[in-house]
Amino acid sequence: MKTYYLFGLAAALTFTSCKKDEKTTTETEVTTSVKKTISEIKITPLEHATMVLEYEDKVIYVDPFGGKEAFKGQKPADLVFITDIHFDHLDLPTLDSLDLNKASIVAPLAVKEKLPKHLQRKTIVLHNGNSKTLKDVGIETVPMYNLREEALHFHEKGRGNGYILTFGDQRVYISGDTEDIPEMRKLKNIDIAFICMNLPWTMTVESAADAVLDFKPKQVYPYHYRNKEGFSDVAKFKMLVNAASDDIEVVQLDWYNSK
Repeated sequence: MKTYYLFGLAAALTFTSCKKDEKTTTETEVTTSVKKTISEIKITPLEHATMVLEYEDKVIYVDPFGGKEAFKGQKPADLVFITDIHFDHLDLPTLDSLDLNKASIVAPLAVKEKLPKHLQRKTIVLHNGNSKTLKDVGIETVPMYNLREEALHFHEKGRGNGYILTFGDQRVYISGDTEDIPEMRKLKNIDIAFICMNLPWTMTVESAADAVLDFKPKQVYPYHYRNKEGFSDVAKFKMLVNAASDDIEVVQLDWYNSK
């Protein structure tokens, strides 16, 4: 497990590539940038759709999965965001194993209905299009659903939530399981975007790249890219985005422990 930092919007640390012709930065460059910025987002990818975000004194878990061991060494959460009811997003054994004493859970209604009573009491339900501020974190919910006829049964519109989280003046979009939906293309002023891409459940790398080029986040992190055959071609996603835009930085993190 590796931890990555974003200092303001000046730099991101990634260990997968340090080539000068790619839009990534080295550890030395990140260290230099600290002097120029005051805010820091710490990103820890755990697996697939699961991550820990830290900003100042706030700790956020997203779709906790993988059991207590996956969160070894992590600080207790202030907020937990769950996107959908599927096992790789809503994992009850993992939730029960974690220290959530001070945490509030944010989830769609379909998720809350599957939680045990003691976790339901900690859960704040947000529907698509809602907004709220909790513990100084701004929250907006975005639809996530399938468009293809053969995939409609995977994620129906209105059941799950994507999220936009605002840390200070930085807006972070977490797509959840979605296809290339109009609501995603209409997003504005996104600094960091976590974008899924895996068939048959979500979308192709081509669709993901085309959507990203439309809503233009400053940085995009491919995640949730394991499929039935292995992994989606995130290198191709990066190539498609970088070939069309010099303004979007694609950052590849290690979501699957280099499997």
